[in-house]
Amino acid sequence: MIKIRSFLYLGLLAGVTSFSSCSSVYLPNVPATPMFTGKGEGYLAAHVNPKGNASANLGVAFTDHLAIIGNGSYINYKSDNHDFKQYLYEGGLGYYTVVGKGKRSVLEFYGGYGVGATMDVDKRASTTGTNAVETRDVDFNKIFVQANFSSTRKNKINLFGKKRTLNYGTAIRLSRIKMDRFDLNGVSSQLEENVYVEPIFFTRLELNKGFQIQYTNGWNIGLMNNEYLKPGNAVFTLGLIYNFGRK
Repeated sequence: MIKIRSFLYLGLLAGVTSFSSCSSVYLPNVPATPMFTGKGEGYLAAHVNPKGNASANLGVAFTDHLAIIGNGSYINYKSDNHDFKQYLYEGGLGYYTVVGKGKRSVLEFYGGYGVGATMDVDKRASTTGTNAVETRDVDFNKIFVQANFSSTRKNKINLFGKKRTLNYGTAIRLSRIKMDRFDLNGVSSQLEENVYVEPIFFTRLELNKGFQIQYTNGWNIGLMNNEYLKPGNAVFTLGLIYNFGRK
C-alpha cells in the first residue's frame, strides 16, 4: 500500500508541474492498453488529469491474435501566463498473446499513425490584462510502435467488502513526431521533427464485472535536440476501463 501511495504522489507532482516550465508543443496522450486474451473482446477507456488533459481509447480483437486500436486526446488549458490547446487522433493494428505458465500475463505489439495540432501561447501580465509574448501554432503527424505487457495478481485483494482483481502493466512507445506546419507569432517557421521514447506504467483495480479504475504515470524522452518539439510533458491520469466480450 505504501508503494502504491508513493507512485500516486510522484505521479501527481509530475502532472501538476508538467506545464510549470517552458513546455514542448507536443503533449503525449495515454496509449491504448486493452490487454486482450481472445477473439471478440472489446475495450473502452477514458482518462483525465488535473490540468484537463482528456484521453479516450478503444479496441477490438477481431481474431485470436490480431486487434485494432484507436486513441484520441484533447486539452484546452489556460492560466495567467500560459495557454495550451492540443488535439490528437491516432489508430493502429497489432498482435497480442497470453504468456506465462499461469496464463495471467498478456503481451501486445501495435503500430499506427496519427495527426494532431497544437496552439501554445506564452503570456505576460500588463496594466490592461495579459498579452501574448510568443504564439506557437503547429500541425503535426505521428508514427508509433508500441509494446504492452501486463500481469494479473495471483491472489485477489479484499477491498470494500469484496475480493477484487489487481493488474499491473507497462507500455513503451517509440513515436516519431513531424511538423507539417509551424507558425511562430504568425510567421511560417522552420519545421522540426523528433523521436520520442514514451514509457508509461499503469495499475488497474477491478470495480465490478468488466469495469476497472486505472492509474497511469509516465513521461517522454526526446532523442533529438529541438527548440520547440522537445520532451518535458509528463503523463499522469486517472481513468475508467471497460472490457467486454471476455470469456
